[in-house]
Amino acid sequence: MARYHEFSHTVRDEDIDPQNHANNVAYLEWMQSAAIDHSATQGWSTQRYRENGWAWVVRSHFIEYRRPALLGDELTIHTWVADMKKFSSLRKYEIVFSESGKLVARAETNWAFVTTEAGRLIAIPDDVAQSFEVSPDRPPA
Repeated sequence: MARYHEFSHTVRDEDIDPQNHANNVAYLEWMQSAAIDHSATQGWSTQRYRENGWAWVVRSHFIEYRRPALLGDELTIHTWVADMKKFSSLRKYEIVFSESGKLVARAETNWAFVTTEAGRLIAIPDDVAQSFEVSPDRPPA
């Protein structure tokens, strides 16, 4: 079980805004992609959730931008599960330049667990919760 997950991304044309740096919406996409990739590596692909009639939905996002990401920048998105409650889970992220390790942004998402049929909150099943090691702390450098 991997406590910390790394996801790589190269900043693309479609990530860039009129100020010539990565748009804030792109950061959300990178975070979501990293979370989905981490979940899949733990045995919970989007398809597996769908087959069970479950999904994770966003309750809130927080992003603190530290440096701009520019076209062609190679990034590493570190992500981990910081808590796992009955109906929700807090996932944290650090986005860094892959080569230097300098921090681009810190972020977190509060994910709620729901049924796909009714969109109602349900308790996170034990087999899902136990697939993720919880760590409130950032990954080691």
